[in-house]
Amino acid sequence: MASQRDIRRRIKSVKNTAQITKAMQMVAASRMRKAQQQALAGRSYSDLLDQMAHSLFGHSGDVQHPLLQERPVKKTLSLVITTDKGLCGGLNGNLLREVLRADNPNKVYVTIGRKGRQSLARAGRPLLADFELKDGFTFRDSKIVSRYCLQQFENGDVDEIEVFYSKFVNTISQVPTRVRIAPIGSASLVSSKAAAEAAHAEGPTEYQFEPPAPELLGHLLPFYVHFEIYQYVLDARASEHSARMVAMKNATDNAKQLVKDLTLQYNKARQAAITTEILEIASAAAQDA
Repeated sequence: MASQRDIRRRIKSVKNTAQITKAMQMVAASRMRKAQQQALAGRSYSDLLDQMAHSLFGHSGDVQHPLLQERPVKKTLSLVITTDKGLCGGLNGNLLREVLRADNPNKVYVTIGRKGRQSLARAGRPLLADFELKDGFTFRDSKIVSRYCLQQFENGDVDEIEVFYSKFVNTISQVPTRVRIAPIGSASLVSSKAAAEAAHAEGPTEYQFEPPAPELLGHLLPFYVHFEIYQYVLDARASEHSARMVAMKNATDNAKQLVKDLTLQYNKARQAAITTEILEIASAAAQDA
């Protein structure tokens, strides 16, 4: 059995750890609220962008655009969005398992977040570029990433772009998600739920576009991809802070429970030591008598 001094030292260490995890929980909770609001607010804009793209596509006739052209897939670019920091439970591990499960020799990778870069580098997968997921990641920062990916697609270096990210559902649920974003294809515009609802609401209404619908669609499609990637980053940030807050709360609760268990163990050891002392005193007194 550990000595009383060892148990006291361990209790102090666990209490210090609990203070740290509690502070990290509070920091994550404050950041989580803002990140969740940004992610949920962005979804409304994304739905409206889907409706606009669908409406333009329906009025553009046989439009030709690189992002709409399907071609045989010989090489795929996978954009993997993880976190820069750890201590967020199984968030990164669950996502990276999905990434490696879908891996094949024809894939190249671009990463946002240090954890994804490190894991793919350890796995020996080809990395074209990596970007840091810094605090205050803006739409301008996201466009640097999406422009690089679109340039690879438009140059013919890759034939398909997909994104892996942690989709934010709620504070305790984040789902590893895989989405293809290029080529967009007519099916993507017609089959989306938001687009279908918009088409039903429009009915036979006719619109006049300035500039013409094909030209306007040509400008809209790259922006559509830019914003979709930014929305995935917002979801990933909301998932990160939510997972970290829950992980730190669990760590704090576990530390408090461990302190209780160690305190009970300390009291038992102390009681045993006192009992032993009393027995030794009583034994010595009996011998003297």
